[in-house]
Amino acid sequence: MRFIFRPPAEHAAGLLSLPWQEPLEEWDDEQLLEVAHRGISRHVVRFVEADGHVYALKEIDERLARREYRLLGSLEAMGMPAVSVLGVCVERPPAAGDDTPQDAILVTRFLDYSMSYRYVFSHGHAARPTDQLVDAMVELLVRLHLAGLFWGDCSLSNTLFRPDAGSIAAYLVDAETAELHPTLTTGQRSFDIDYAAERVGGELFDLQAGGLLPDDVDPVEIAAELPRRYHALWDELTREELLRPDEQRYRVAARVDRINELGFDVDEIELKTTENGVRLRVKTQVAETGRHRNKLYALTGLEVTENQARRLLNDLRSYRGYLEQKEGRSVPETVAGHRWRAEVYDKVMARIPESLSDRLEPAEIFHEVLEHRWFLSERAGKDVGTTAAAKSYIDAILPNTPSTLTLPGGDPIPRE
Repeated sequence: MRFIFRPPAEHAAGLLSLPWQEPLEEWDDEQLLEVAHRGISRHVVRFVEADGHVYALKEIDERLARREYRLLGSLEAMGMPAVSVLGVCVERPPAAGDDTPQDAILVTRFLDYSMSYRYVFSHGHAARPTDQLVDAMVELLVRLHLAGLFWGDCSLSNTLFRPDAGSIAAYLVDAETAELHPTLTTGQRSFDIDYAAERVGGELFDLQAGGLLPDDVDPVEIAAELPRRYHALWDELTREELLRPDEQRYRVAARVDRINELGFDVDEIELKTTENGVRLRVKTQVAETGRHRNKLYALTGLEVTENQARRLLNDLRSYRGYLEQKEGRSVPETVAGHRWRAEVYDKVMARIPESLSDRLEPAEIFHEVLEHRWFLSERAGKDVGTTAAAKSYIDAILPNTPSTLTLPGGDPIPRE
């Protein structure tokens, strides 16, 4: 039996004491957890806690496990929205009474505050769950295709979703059938799109049968909408444009701004002179964008998603303006960042009772406090302030947000 782990893995030392020689579905260990918001898997999947971190363990054919281990590692190195792989246990001995070696166990890091699509619908984690899930799926698929990844099994079930500043972000969680290429052909992309539409339609019909789908949502219509949204986004990011020399400068700037608005960054711009004018070709960056995230981290030390960073930076700028008006002097951005963190953000976080700390990640809670502040201010006809908004939100709204804590013990969810 061998363990192959990707560094850094210092937090995973506690995993070595688990009963790896036994079939995963028969494990009975105090480190096991049951995740209420997990999805349904065709394989045996268990969750464990070690040194304060949660890991997902999936029992799978060794050849596929080794392949998925390498592929998830490559996606992580590229900064793609996918679960982070820790390692794989291979060459496991046969189970008692069996002569056949057991399947391997793939170990991935649990994506904090993530949910399955069923959990999103059943627990009201989004105001417009269908639209937001489809948009998140489309953006994920476009990012993967730009990176040269052919998924082969794109579905809501193979995706995890996480609240992201009022929207939802999607992450690839299952890459058993995926292939990484320098670029994808139109046929490969079309297969993924058509397969995704078919699977999403079927999954929405399942939700409808279970009474979880809103009455005004038509699974067939949504399934047909997914390819349309994909092609619209792909065209925005990859199309070539023919420019006149006199419009070249502002048209290039406008194109870059539009790509940034869609949540992507520009990696490279190519301008080629032709007989008919200048042809503009933009290469879109495939990794998760990070301009706002990096800036917020530099100013405050907070590590959040790109959408959350954009929202928090807006509040930081507003606070900087308030400081300058109050003190009658210019306040450097770095000083404003440190003061906003200490005087605004950290004070809001300190108000959250420990019993409610598992509901949403801190940056998402702060975003919702800002949204609540806007709502209360509109109703009052004046700015109520962040402190009052935070108290109202924590007292009245946060307790009604479903918990995302994992639970100790629990039986494994059976194979499909």
